[in-house]
Amino acid sequence: MATRDLTATAGGDEAVTVDQAGALETHGIDYIPEGERQGRARELFAVWAAPNVSYLSLVVGAAMILMGLTLVQALAVIVAGNLLWALTGVLAVSGPAAGTTGSVISRAMYGIRGNKAMIALTGWLISAAYLALNWSAASVAAIGLAGRLGAPDNPLLSGVIICAIAAATLVVSVYGHATILRLYSVLSVALTVVFVVVSGYVLGHTDWSYRPAESLHGAQLWVTLIGGFAIIASTPLSYSNSPDLARYLPRDSKPAAVAGWTALGAFLPSVLFTGIGALAATALDMSDPEAALEGILPSWFIPVFVIAVVLNTVANNGLTAYSAGLAFQSIGVRLGRVWSVLVIGVLATAMTLYAILVFDFLTSVNTMLELVVVVTGPAVGVYVADIWTCRNRYDGPQLLDERRGSAFWYDGGVCRAGVGAFLAGALAGVLCVSTSFWTGPVSALLGGANLSLVAGLVVSAVVYAAVGRTRRRAVITEPRAWPLLP
Repeated sequence: MATRDLTATAGGDEAVTVDQAGALETHGIDYIPEGERQGRARELFAVWAAPNVSYLSLVVGAAMILMGLTLVQALAVIVAGNLLWALTGVLAVSGPAAGTTGSVISRAMYGIRGNKAMIALTGWLISAAYLALNWSAASVAAIGLAGRLGAPDNPLLSGVIICAIAAATLVVSVYGHATILRLYSVLSVALTVVFVVVSGYVLGHTDWSYRPAESLHGAQLWVTLIGGFAIIASTPLSYSNSPDLARYLPRDSKPAAVAGWTALGAFLPSVLFTGIGALAATALDMSDPEAALEGILPSWFIPVFVIAVVLNTVANNGLTAYSAGLAFQSIGVRLGRVWSVLVIGVLATAMTLYAILVFDFLTSVNTMLELVVVVTGPAVGVYVADIWTCRNRYDGPQLLDERRGSAFWYDGGVCRAGVGAFLAGALAGVLCVSTSFWTGPVSALLGGANLSLVAGLVVSAVVYAAVGRTRRRAVITEPRAWPLLP
């Protein structure tokens, strides 16, 4: 399980390795030399489709109807919110340009030291919470299936099921990039077949004439539409790790292709199956989605559906744990990629066991996640603005140079423009957020409309584009420009 030096760069006498499915990935956050780059942008479609052929998409879609929207309104919000997958695609183009991970590329925005704090929050702690939430949902479904098959209801069996799902996920993350590409191409097809079958049963029960008991009008309607948009759009904004999966592509890969296949792979299944969730809620009691869906499925198909839910969770959390391991390295922890993945995996598994077997800490985590968009929105805004202002020119070896006085050391290791833009966006988000425990003053003036996502994203991007341009120009020395824009 030996891994490369975390700050290895191109050149030297190091032997060229090949990233192969079924073999442990040898690279961590180090630079991927051009001789080791391979693949085509279209391979990214399956990587992003498999995690988003999702049971949670059905649940979120149903929530749009439960909020009081009509079917047409719910479907419009679902499409609009999922358009933000385009930003995930834009972030991906920096991977081939830099040849390293997003958690390293963001040093260009925040500085060597400033980036460590940013990644510890946005790339590691939040990832642990998402891992626990997804594992908890899949574990509950799997435990329910075990009970249906006659297994005893006891904590030991539940613990074994939780650990088995977590272990399967971590195997995928540990083997890494090439294994993910190969496995997810199969999973995306298999999961799509299962969820299309589920969709067929949902369509057979859909009430196409559905109208909510009480129609929303005026300010109340707009508050609900904006809230629904924030819920849908928070998912693509939580995936800032798209450069990690694209960094092995050749440097001359077309940016439009990298961005397009990434965004399309996530957008299509997200819209389709979130929409199916909304259709299901027109006729089924989706306040208990698992029971509602099992009520319309034939008994022989229910185990297949539950297995698909578990496999989707493995695919979703596989990407999250993979990138969280890389993020752990980028904050300065001197561990190889494999051990970094295992650390985040053990932490999240412990959180999942505690959530299901001891105490429902998920209520507290859900409360925290209501504010996640206040952090993820500005982080994505700064990243997109940096790609725009520097025309997607990144020098991987420079980014990996952590020495005092290096190109991205800035002022004492901190880029004030990037940190300031992020904080400005976060402040805008806090002022505009509406949650179960806090309503910002701007949101209160607007009747409770949750504009935190849009405010944080736009303010951070605008501020960084205004104050970060001069600073970034001073360190763009890479001669092989790979422009995003003409």
